[in-house]
Order: sequence, then C-alpha cells, then structure tokens
Amino acid sequence: MKNSSLFSSIFFSLACLLTSSYANATVVEIRTNLGNFEVNLYDNEAPETVANFLSYVRAGAYANNTVHRSVDDFIVQMGGFQYASSFPPAPIAVGLPVINEPVLSNVRGTLSMAKLGGNANSATSQFFVNLSNNSGRPSNLDTQNGGFTVFGQVLDNGMQVVDQIASLQTFNFGGPFSELPLSGYSSTDVSNSILPDEDNLVIIEDIVIKDGTVLSKPGLNPARNTLLSPSLQQPDNSSSGGGSLGMLSILGLAFLASRRRMLSIKD
Repeated sequence: MKNSSLFSSIFFSLACLLTSSYANATVVEIRTNLGNFEVNLYDNEAPETVANFLSYVRAGAYANNTVHRSVDDFIVQMGGFQYASSFPPAPIAVGLPVINEPVLSNVRGTLSMAKLGGNANSATSQFFVNLSNNSGRPSNLDTQNGGFTVFGQVLDNGMQVVDQIASLQTFNFGGPFSELPLSGYSSTDVSNSILPDEDNLVIIEDIVIKDGTVLSKPGLNPARNTLLSPSLQQPDNSSSGGGSLGMLSILGLAFLASRRRMLSIKD
C-alpha cells in the first residue's frame, strides 16, 4: 500500500504538471541558512536552461540542498546534493541534460550551469555563482567547454550573502566535496573524525518563485558573451532538455540514486 500511494502521488503530480501552464518566472529567491538572495532569470537569453532550472524548483529538488563547492575569487557551486541528517549529502535525481546556451558572459554575480568536462551539453541540476569576472583568463568560462551558460543574475545586495558563503573555510572530504565550505568547523574536528552536520553545512532550505512576470526587471543589461562565434551564441531551441521533458525525467528518476559526478569548471 505504501508503494501504491507513492506511485499515485507521483502520477498525480505528473498530471498536474502536464495540464498546467508554465509561467516563465523571472525572479526566484534562494533561501539558505546563512541568508537569502534573489536572482533574476534570463528567460529570453537562455530559455531552455531557465525552463530546466524551474523544473527542479517546482519539483522541490533544491530543498535541503547544499553548497558543496567554494573556490576563492572564482565560484560557489550548489544544486547537486541533498542533506538528510547524514554526511556526506546524497546526489539528487536528475533529468535529461539541457542544451548549452552560451549567450551571456560569466561576470561577477551571474549564475551559470555546471557540467561534465568535455561535454558542452551535459548540464542537469548543478549551478554556480560567479564570484569574479570569469569571462576571460585564467578561467575563460565564456569559451571553456563550449562556454558556460549564464541563466541568471543576483539582484540588489544579494552578493553579500554569496560573499559570506565564499568567505567560509573549505575542507577536503574527497570527490565532489574536496572544496566544501563549512561554518563553525575546524581542523581539530577533522583530526577527531567529527563529521559535519546541519550546523556546519551551507544548506539551501528552498528556492521559491517570487515574481512570475516575464521581464519583471527590464532595466538589467546583461553582458554578452563576445568570445564565441555568433552561430555558437545562438541557443538551439529545436533540441530541448528542459521544461516539461526535464520535469518528466526528474519524476521518473525519483526512485533512483544518481551517482553521476559533476566534473565541472576545473581549470
């Protein structure tokens, strides 16, 4: 009966999703245990990526997610691992990869999709915030691996929260947690084999849609990626890995533990 009820809930959710209209949300709020910050999504410049991101938001996939990587003056990364009262956090179920849309530039304060090394069209759920202007050397995120897709911009004073996260000391727990930012944790804890918990991890409590009006922030003027040829800068909307198809994949994978490691943005 328990499994039957679970299946019924999932199919009910599917039915609701398939019969509902997908609003192109422009502003979302990322709520963390260190503070909240709002993000404007670039619906027109990266439509497939925004639809893919929102499918995870609507599925609740980012609730209790962790910021699992922080690199000084480079990026803070999240969206791939969920904390459920045990360490290490577990990978979340992911849908189909979304097509790359390297239209905008990876300048400070932008959100971009993480992806597998050597595969431009491999982004699923993980994303990062650019702490610096990473559009040129030494990172070259506007050209590396086909260019990293910028799909949003931190608004107002939100980078103060992001910078606070970035200021935390990082610890190496191996694999995707080799640059893990932790609060109230020390090398003594490591020596004593004390594992981090919810008091130490940076946890995304949820991501919620704040304004579903397309172009609710028309005054923003995002920097364009000028380092790729014009043909590579144009998103190919004929091949979609996001939106409704991405949501179907997420729900279909809800029973599977995805162990796919994101080998993202390594120099």
